[in-house]
Amino acid sequence: MARVLAIDYGLKRVGIAVTDPLRMIAQPLLTVSAHQLMQFLTDYMSKEEVSDIVLGMPVDLFNQPTHTTQPARRLHEQLKSKFPQINIHLIDERFTTVMAKKSMLEAGAGKKQRSDKKIMDKVSAAIILQDFLARNPT
Repeated sequence: MARVLAIDYGLKRVGIAVTDPLRMIAQPLLTVSAHQLMQFLTDYMSKEEVSDIVLGMPVDLFNQPTHTTQPARRLHEQLKSKFPQINIHLIDERFTTVMAKKSMLEAGAGKKQRSDKKIMDKVSAAIILQDFLARNPT
């Protein structure tokens, strides 16, 4: 089976998470700089089969756009154009950072790890992916 890949998009950093080949477990993969994202995805998909990309769509508590909503929409269009064979899904990413911090705290991560934005971004991507998997069982 092909993997599902999730993106927690930020203007500087982008968290990436993927499923296992059976699409059962979401796991943080890495964090890349925003300007390296498309090259990373191209390289990754040349080695791994990916059927779906889940893109976290940033909105505020009132479901209104944030300063990263429009850049995320542009990324959505780029992904559809660059990877037309892959299903692209948008998912509300509200509270993922809060959930990532809580998850890391419960896992016993120290204060230094919890304040590392690179770790936080890839854990947030895993939460986005887990939410997608829960809503779309295989």
